[in-house]
Amino acid sequence: MNKYRYEGPIMLFESCIQNKWSGETMAESEAKARNNLTYQAKKACGRVGRSQIWLPGKVYLVGGSN
Repeated sequence: MNKYRYEGPIMLFESCIQNKWSGETMAESEAKARNNLTYQAKKACGRVGRSQIWLPGKVYLVGGSN
């Protein structure tokens, strides 16, 4: 599993609902990490699971383990 980090805005449709948010997760791939981080962002903003939140910034690989 690898450790991924995101720092950047949280978008709801075309509106920025938070300018700077950061989160970390462990995942097998960058795509799974982005899904995990999006879920964390939804919970941090008090949104339900079906909210159309997206993270426009880059997800960075910060560490890994075998």
